[in-house]
Amino acid sequence: MYSKILVPLDASQMSEKVLPLARFMAAGLKIPVELLRVIDFHIAEASFAPEHGRYLDVVASDMKDEGLNYLKKIAKSFADASAVHCSTQIGDPAEVIVESAKPDTLVLMSTHGRSGAQRWLLGSVADKVLHATTSPLVLVRAKDSEKAAAGESIPTTILVPLDGPGLSELVLPHVTALARKLNLEVVVIRAPFVPISAYAASEYEASFQEVATARIDECRKYLEEKVEQLQAGGVSKVSYVLLNGDAAAEIIEMARTTPDNLVAMSTHGSSGIGRWLLGSVTDRVVRYSGDPVLVIRAARTD
Repeated sequence: MYSKILVPLDASQMSEKVLPLARFMAAGLKIPVELLRVIDFHIAEASFAPEHGRYLDVVASDMKDEGLNYLKKIAKSFADASAVHCSTQIGDPAEVIVESAKPDTLVLMSTHGRSGAQRWLLGSVADKVLHATTSPLVLVRAKDSEKAAAGESIPTTILVPLDGPGLSELVLPHVTALARKLNLEVVVIRAPFVPISAYAASEYEASFQEVATARIDECRKYLEEKVEQLQAGGVSKVSYVLLNGDAAAEIIEMARTTPDNLVAMSTHGSSGIGRWLLGSVTDRVVRYSGDPVLVIRAARTD
């Protein structure tokens, strides 16, 4: 399903928080890894010192060499270092990352990192990549991944929020592949909208209760079908959880209260740098769950 894993790094400890997960996935999926160091062209230009005979092309070449040496040291930490390719480029970090990733590239990056004045925060480089790439993307929140540095936060379970047939199910082939290759348990989740009878007149309360019961039964049946589908696809450990309440809040709470998860979600949205549309539930889970989140974007239809 994936041709390679792309890991953007900015030479900071924060950006390196993604490495334990990258090493785990590379070993399990048995696919090549590309370590990418993007030098922001604004930083390269700021280092340009013509009064000292330092021409921009020389500065850029030196910075690329320094970046390549850094990546080569990181490559040695992978079990199969021979399958790790290192590359450095100069340009806009988000644009280079998006352009370097093919549709079958699995991108892994931290949502916090620093490269001089540049910050890879949600709201900056990682945020732009999240909203622009059409490639499968795993985001690891650096400030929540202290355990990962000690190798203690490798996922054992994939949490899969679904909201019914259609868009949200686009993530299922990825979940199936990752669960099988990495020997992960899968928990399928749904938090249905259920009418609240407290706001209804007493004579309508019974009707509201009937609607709520029917809705819950429908969602439970749907989840049971998804469990069977995943089992048929070769996932050995799979179950479901039916939540109640605001979807994003319930998913975030479950992610926070259960250890060692990878959350896998589909989202809608137009691709391209500068377009800012992402499913609101996915957006909130990415920002607040604290777990690595795999995001699969629906193909554009416009």
